[in-house]
Amino acid sequence: MAGDIVPIELGLTRGDLVTLWAPRWREGDDEWEAFLGHEEDLYGFRSVAELAAFIRTDSDNDLVEHPAWPVVSKLAAPELEPDENFTFDLVGVPELAAGDPEALVITELERTLDMTRNIGEVCDLDPILKFFEAHPVLGYLRGGVGEFAGREGEALWDQIGAAVATDWDAVLDAVDSIVATPDVDANAVAVAEAEVLAAEENVLDAEDDTDADYDEYDTEDEEVEETFWNLVGIDPIRIITSDATYYSLRCYLDDHAVFLGRGGRISVFSSERALARYLADNHEHDLARVSTYEQVQTAAVDGSLEIEVTDENVYVLPGLADDLAEGPDAVDADQLELAVELFTDAADFAKDDTTDAALAASTPLGWYISYILEPSPSRMTPNPPYTAESESWRALEREFEARLHPE
Repeated sequence: MAGDIVPIELGLTRGDLVTLWAPRWREGDDEWEAFLGHEEDLYGFRSVAELAAFIRTDSDNDLVEHPAWPVVSKLAAPELEPDENFTFDLVGVPELAAGDPEALVITELERTLDMTRNIGEVCDLDPILKFFEAHPVLGYLRGGVGEFAGREGEALWDQIGAAVATDWDAVLDAVDSIVATPDVDANAVAVAEAEVLAAEENVLDAEDDTDADYDEYDTEDEEVEETFWNLVGIDPIRIITSDATYYSLRCYLDDHAVFLGRGGRISVFSSERALARYLADNHEHDLARVSTYEQVQTAAVDGSLEIEVTDENVYVLPGLADDLAEGPDAVDADQLELAVELFTDAADFAKDDTTDAALAASTPLGWYISYILEPSPSRMTPNPPYTAESESWRALEREFEARLHPE
């Protein structure tokens, strides 16, 4: 995460404002974190054009000494548009806390509170610091939706709702009190607005070209290999861990991963033959509710089933943690992307939000991985050491392997 400056959007009383956030970075033995601002003020702008114009013309703010400032201050205005993961609606927090403790609600509430805590710590805002000190129950949000199941979970969620209902206005007032919008050179704003408009027009032109290409596309010319597994919509997978190589099955129902297994545990086998033998018998597992599973079992019974694993379903875990510790250039991005897919699918199957939370772009590990998987010339290479990120990855790997159930 070190070495980067991130555009973010804050939903405040006066509306949605964009600014810049510098996650923790190291200078020698010291760690720093900062927002775009000066002295007591945190700067917020009504548009990315105003933000772009300001950082191009101002050299007196708290980020000018950041190692990434020379790069960020020269970005095109559209590149300063905050990603969806970096929009934080502080005004909407009471509504989230008053709703049901669903996975998306909990994730949104947790990351918004995390950013609010960052603002409180960097800007030394007493009402925010006291809010988090007075309500340790907020820490349960990191545990995901499972923390709020049953009667005890409902009580925890009610406590969070009560904390927000009672004290959030003071938090919001504290943030509002330090946010300022400095004057920006009108000519610089006009230039940035033209960049935004040109980018929007380019997107529309690209969409028109795509539509035209699609209209001319002859689907009869496409040759798609219709394998048995394609037809049933279930994929054999191979998982290579530090201890063994395993085989299993996975599919997706309504965008949710379903593995061969039950209760969040994934049944795995030491060979394709062992997996096929298992499928020929009757067992209780979640994959049995898939409408096409009966075809798989029939093929396994009559001996015609062949376990064929395609390259995109081979997951190699050994070495990734060591490579992450060495640095971005040492990491096989394709292998990492597949591993992230596997970990998040397994967590989805177990109805566990902790993996998504650990990989969120607002965490050191998530930001490091996003740098590797979504490279951009405008982003500086994270600074070593990468020990903390590597250890966080090892923890996710151990958590995933604990979900495996060798048969």
